[in-house]
Amino acid sequence: MPAVSTPATSVAYLARPGRPTLVAGSLAELRGPVAGVVELPVRLMWSSDRAFDLSDPDQLLWMYENVLRESTNLDDLRRLLNGRTLRQVWRLLNLPRGVRLAWETRHRGLRAA
Repeated sequence: MPAVSTPATSVAYLARPGRPTLVAGSLAELRGPVAGVVELPVRLMWSSDRAFDLSDPDQLLWMYENVLRESTNLDDLRRLLNGRTLRQVWRLLNLPRGVRLAWETRHRGLRAA
């Protein structure tokens, strides 16, 4: 299946078969919460337990992994992720290869984070 091109690169990376990874234009536009409990919409997390306490490092990582893997619109990325936090936890995230490559291609600073 051909990949869809993005403005940042001529190659699109897949989050999973048939779904290109969505990448924010800048980390600064990611202004999501840094504290409290966040409940993901069903379209991003199919489990009945969709609430994540951001003070728990494991829950924060799990939430970020799901949002990065499942988002299909930029508003979800902007509303749920925080650019500074993403940079801090980037190396700890368990992401599909396509997701990691797409974000690191667009935001080269993540590779060094």
